[in-house]
Amino acid sequence: METPASLLHPHGLRHLAHAALALCLAIGSLGHAGTRIKEVASVEGVRSNQLTGFGLVVGLDGTGDQTTQMPYTTQGLANYMQQLGLTLTPTALTQLQMKNVAAVLVTAPLPAFARPGQLIDINVSSLGNSKSLKGGTLIATPLKGADGEVYAIAQGNLIVAGAGAAAGGSKVQVNHLSVGRIPDGAQVERSVPTSLQEGPSINLSLNASDFQTARRVAESINGRFGVNVAQALDGRTVQVQAPTNPNARINFLAELEELPVETSVRAAKVIINSRTGSIVLNQAVTLGACAIAHGNLSISISSTPVISQPNALSTGGQTVVAEKANIEIKQEPGKLIQVPAAAQLVDVVKALNSLGATPQDLLAILQAIKSAGALNAELEVI
Repeated sequence: METPASLLHPHGLRHLAHAALALCLAIGSLGHAGTRIKEVASVEGVRSNQLTGFGLVVGLDGTGDQTTQMPYTTQGLANYMQQLGLTLTPTALTQLQMKNVAAVLVTAPLPAFARPGQLIDINVSSLGNSKSLKGGTLIATPLKGADGEVYAIAQGNLIVAGAGAAAGGSKVQVNHLSVGRIPDGAQVERSVPTSLQEGPSINLSLNASDFQTARRVAESINGRFGVNVAQALDGRTVQVQAPTNPNARINFLAELEELPVETSVRAAKVIINSRTGSIVLNQAVTLGACAIAHGNLSISISSTPVISQPNALSTGGQTVVAEKANIEIKQEPGKLIQVPAAAQLVDVVKALNSLGATPQDLLAILQAIKSAGALNAELEVI
């Protein structure tokens, strides 16, 4: 292949050398890119707060609560109407047929530094026996914090990601119809004070307790801002001396969060969900050489009706119906499989797949491998 004449020119060679140098620097920076402090730690005290409130969804197409079984729906509507200046008599309350109204529980996280007027997303969940919240509208609902104070007001039209139909005793449903969401459905009315600007120091809280990571975070901060600026208090907390000026402290934190830090190799762990049969392995899991035999045992029980009739010339005899049970036990032979040592996650997956076991069988197999000392990982059942 011929070289273009422009590259043979001295200026072309210079541009080519500069491009090659830039490419090498880019590759080098990618190779040395490490974890940032913001990915392993957060500023202590800067967190969200959970809000909740009782509300009513109106405008449903006959899929609301059955008021005879859900009295708090009627009581909630009566309280709301009373706030609007309309008082319902006890007789009127007993005659209400609110097929278009449903009692709901509204939940939302209040983000850190949220200010009055800011909009937040909310989740709406049916509290009664409503068949569907699709097409409903949430009326004004105060959202309170753990201290009982109102921090936001929610209202809006629900978005329900589902569909369903029922007729003649048959029913078809896709996804849950009793849970909805309203984007920007609540407006913040009160902010939560934080201690970010208080005191001469701030604390960084690590996502996971690890003394090695805490030490390296402190070393990274001291290497950039000076000696004794940061010190690890324990395996999860790092105390950092910060400027007292509000603007300077924000700039300090913005730069601190971007500092690179070397993290320790995460502990090998296998997460097992015994309810769903889900199994998750992280990259640090290794497997030693072992041999596994796993067979299936099936028990089949069938019942056959047996009719016993009296003789033709007998008197006073009765026909009796009995049952005869047949029990069959079948055990398939287990095949002994040798599993080679696996030092990487991909090899571990290949070794486990070679067993041909179902996820439910792997739950017992992994526990047995762990007990035999061939699985170098911690088992955690959730």
